[in-house]
Amino acid sequence: MGFRVIKTAIATLMSILIANAVGIPSPQSAGLLAILGVEVTRKRSLRTVTARFFASLVGLLFACGLFALFGFHFWVLALYVLFGFPLIVKSSFKEGIVTSSVVVFRVFGSGNVSLDTLLTQIELLVIGLGSAMIVNMIYMPTGGEQMMDIRKKVDGLFAVIFSHVGRTLRDPNYIWNGNEIIEAGKAIQSGAQASNRAMENQLVHPDEAWNIYFYMRREQLDLIMLMMQIIAEVYQKLPQADLVAELFEQLSGDVTVEQYTGRTEQLLSQLEQDFKKMDLPTTREEFEVRSSILQLCRELSLYLKIAKKNKTSVPEPEKTRAFFL
Repeated sequence: MGFRVIKTAIATLMSILIANAVGIPSPQSAGLLAILGVEVTRKRSLRTVTARFFASLVGLLFACGLFALFGFHFWVLALYVLFGFPLIVKSSFKEGIVTSSVVVFRVFGSGNVSLDTLLTQIELLVIGLGSAMIVNMIYMPTGGEQMMDIRKKVDGLFAVIFSHVGRTLRDPNYIWNGNEIIEAGKAIQSGAQASNRAMENQLVHPDEAWNIYFYMRREQLDLIMLMMQIIAEVYQKLPQADLVAELFEQLSGDVTVEQYTGRTEQLLSQLEQDFKKMDLPTTREEFEVRSSILQLCRELSLYLKIAKKNKTSVPEPEKTRAFFL
């Protein structure tokens, strides 16, 4: 059973009990309004409840005008739908079309347009939507544990990817299907969605750390896919490829370490200096392959810079003070 279903049940029961205690006829209508008002985040709840309340007021006033002019006939309801819905949309309250229809149909069912009827519908709106708002505001899951699990999964997939990259550099004939890249992309997207929900549950000073983390991983995954295109051009086994393979093997271990170690960055810097001291290529094929290897090192350097730049942004509650590589 989803958490939203539990919140909806609580809000529905609370609104019906309050409406019944106040003495409003058909108190179950308040429960229906509460169902429409329950949302997955606090900020979305504020937007939704506000839109539904004011949309209902606009629709209620417009419908009462129609009922006063033409009476309580079924075709008048069609007029309300035909002209009232566009009016609500133009008023920027399109999320409240269904809610407004609930109160309008209640007025139609009563067959009476009076101040007492209007006040009763407004009371229903306040009780129903207010109950949903209260339930939404009382508690919302932080999602911290979920995002931590996703992060561990992403880091593990990155480790496997780098291990395959190292093996490919050592053996150009090695075949890898790249499934981990697809899985990492899905996990990052799932984590980004979870972090957005978490931010919408923080009304004051929202923590953007998780958003930054998954955005960083998205950037790094883009670089990894670019690296894979470059690696495809390393069609010949060379000593330089073995040296770069060591970097990715080191990175495969560092990516799951809690802090940014800088070991791969130091090795890469030293390797770039060593490359400058090596003899120039003697064949065209060697030149092409070594050029690809050098470009691969440059992309790896960009990857490490992204990690280093964002290393202090992991949320404190999870006791992780640095982003992974």
